[in-house]
Amino acid sequence: MKLTLKIWRQKNAEDKGAIVDYPIDGIEPDMSFLEMLDVLNEQLINKGEEPVAFDHDCREGICGMCSLFINGEAHGPDRGVTTCQLHMRMFKDGDTIFIEPFRAKAFPVIKDLVVDRSSFERIQHAGGFVSVNTSGNTIDANTIPINKHDADKSFDAAACIGCGACVATCKNSSAMLFVAAKVSQYALLPQGRIEATDRVLNMVHQMDTEGFGNCTNTGACEVECPKGISLENIARMNREYLSASLKG
Repeated sequence: MKLTLKIWRQKNAEDKGAIVDYPIDGIEPDMSFLEMLDVLNEQLINKGEEPVAFDHDCREGICGMCSLFINGEAHGPDRGVTTCQLHMRMFKDGDTIFIEPFRAKAFPVIKDLVVDRSSFERIQHAGGFVSVNTSGNTIDANTIPINKHDADKSFDAAACIGCGACVATCKNSSAMLFVAAKVSQYALLPQGRIEATDRVLNMVHQMDTEGFGNCTNTGACEVECPKGISLENIARMNREYLSASLKG
């Protein structure tokens, strides 16, 4: 496959940045998108040029680090996959592909396609935990009965990998789906009810402090989410927040 890559290059957070064209040849349809970028970087290094900086780790759709905005879509044209799981067979020979970092005030660009998503970590630090009795009277988790429906819903919410696709695809750069998933995975379990009030208040406050926008009600976040996190979680978080606000 012959392709024309239009890639966002930015030296650092202060640099203005610009789209740079890179023609590339010899790309196999079964390559992953990141493998294609590896080929490009190898060619750039061999020519003595600066390789394109992009984030990745597991390359198995688990860590969420490989987040890229490809042809105007978070993680590219496929559905239910992260960028590292996107294959070049989704494109045609001769295609022009635009590759950009996720755009959000709360996701400042570090370099090229790498953004700082530590705002997500600070939101989780604000309340994404459960208390554990370590006084010597610990209780085995298996002794607490949990409705299977609730357990399944909690597991579905916990599938969120924090990639930020919801933020990147939202016109308001909202993190509501991410925060809602993290609130829901605890709100549905008895172990998570101890901090329930403080959790949702603190996490939503931190989300606002980080500069994320409000929910747009368009549902684009659910469509682009590689793990299919449901909008139901946002409704649940809103109920939790209202209840906590009335208590507090």
